[in-house]
Amino acid sequence: MSGLQAWAAAVLSELVHTSPLELAANAFTAINIVLAGRNNIHTWWTGIVGTALFAVVFAGSHLYADVVLQLFFVASGVYGWWKWLRGDHGKPLPIRHVTPAQLAWTVPAGIVATAAYGAMLHFHTQAYAPFFDSTVLVFSIIGQILMMQRRVENWAFWLLVNTICVPLYYSRGLHLTSLLYAGFWINAIHAWRNWRRLAALNLASPSSPKHTESSHA
Repeated sequence: MSGLQAWAAAVLSELVHTSPLELAANAFTAINIVLAGRNNIHTWWTGIVGTALFAVVFAGSHLYADVVLQLFFVASGVYGWWKWLRGDHGKPLPIRHVTPAQLAWTVPAGIVATAAYGAMLHFHTQAYAPFFDSTVLVFSIIGQILMMQRRVENWAFWLLVNTICVPLYYSRGLHLTSLLYAGFWINAIHAWRNWRRLAALNLASPSSPKHTESSHA
């Protein structure tokens, strides 16, 4: 049996024993991520519900950095919801690109923050895989901030985060969540392409509201 087949078999086996809490967290978060890729405003309230549920799930798995991250998502979800609707002087916020200068300091700052927080978890808690967990925390925060600002490059950071999350969550027995994040990895690629297309439409016709948001419904 190949590694992929073994993984699928483990997921199916664990699905029967997955807690209703983890199932609900996965369901809401899956809807949230798909809607984000479609540039749909309803991504925010579904994300708030899903991340609040995941905070409880991760607390039980001793993934403390992830608990902090989910609480950040709940708070930022409220702000992001408003930002998308009214962030451009009372109008919907358009999709744009991050400048090279912004990336030039954001990435190194993220690496330094990851190392510092990972060291704190390593020496002062019983956190599992503290440096990988901290990478997920820090770069998810960066990705979330860029998403709140409707910047195309948020999806690059989500690709990094999802690449780490798949094996990390699988190693903690969260097989369904691991499978979900594999789906998020694929969704991030499609979403990145979609947002680049929408950003190009905004540049071509900046005054047209139909390019700022694909769907409010």
